[in-house]
Amino acid sequence: MHWIQYALLTSLALASADFFVKLASGKLSNSLAVLLYGCCTFITGLTWVLLEKAKGIPQFFQMSGFLAAIGVGISFSGVTLGLYTTFGANAPISVAIPAIRLGGVLLVSLAGIILLKEPISLEYVIGVVLICCGMYLIIKK
Repeated sequence: MHWIQYALLTSLALASADFFVKLASGKLSNSLAVLLYGCCTFITGLTWVLLEKAKGIPQFFQMSGFLAAIGVGISFSGVTLGLYTTFGANAPISVAIPAIRLGGVLLVSLAGIILLKEPISLEYVIGVVLICCGMYLIIKK
């Protein structure tokens, strides 16, 4: 598959996760919700590793990759907790999710430029301005 197909499937999974968090919010404690999220990701990861092992696909390890993967886990746990807290405060999904996602897009793209020295183009600057305008319009709603 081309990367864009993976990205579209990931968008669908992300939208589903946001929607299910909204449905579950206020119906279980945030700590239990994060625990259940962690259990699901653990089972998924374990299953994937075992399937690759059964297929003879070698597993490899570099410390920088290990530390980055720990950062992913901590970050997504924070996102999950943040979403439950946001929706527990009765935030509308149609406002909260776009604001959170666009804010994340803006921050990670700036990190790419500042930390990874990725190039800046006129299209990028226009995109950042549009994101900021979009965030303002959505939150102002």
